[in-house]
Amino acid sequence: MEIDQKTSALVIVDLQYDFLPGGALPVVEGDRIIPIVNGLQQQFDFVVATQDWHPANHASFAANHPGKTAGEVIDLDGLRQVLWPVHCVQGSHGAEFHRDLQTHTWRKVIRKGTHPRVDSYSGFFDNNRQGDTGLGSCLRENGIEQVFIVGLAADYCVKFTVLDSVSLGFTTILIADATKGVNLSPEDTANALQEMKNAGAKVIASTELA
Repeated sequence: MEIDQKTSALVIVDLQYDFLPGGALPVVEGDRIIPIVNGLQQQFDFVVATQDWHPANHASFAANHPGKTAGEVIDLDGLRQVLWPVHCVQGSHGAEFHRDLQTHTWRKVIRKGTHPRVDSYSGFFDNNRQGDTGLGSCLRENGIEQVFIVGLAADYCVKFTVLDSVSLGFTTILIADATKGVNLSPEDTANALQEMKNAGAKVIASTELA
């Protein structure tokens, strides 16, 4: 698959310590995609990244709901909310990008999940689609039409970033070997991949890029 450098972007989703082995909310073998992502960056002129950036009182944290534990689901202001361990708190080590991840060519970092009452899986919008991160306008203002997406986690933040990218009219490609899932249920990543395909996204391997 050919990359048109003038109209293509690579979006790196949440490659932060808390989502990697040893972190607060680790994706199994999530660190194994870092070399693939670094290699992909060399093929793109336009690279942006998203960064989960929660206040300590974020309502998605199980610790902020007495008697609740991570993995439980609650109603949060009318939205279904999975409760998570405390993760990616603003200014913490866990919120930082992994040291092995190359960042020097990035055009922009899009922070998300900053509102204490609304989670933000997608890199484009928060979960009630009331808050816009600015990623869509950033891509459009730079003439981007084709969005390639990598990062963590396939069944949450990557999936919703892909779905929103499609809904905004971008040609959207998930690079499957450059993402991994949380898999609260064993089939979550497989289901997420199918959902992304059904929505109109393309799913390819990094070796298919030219």
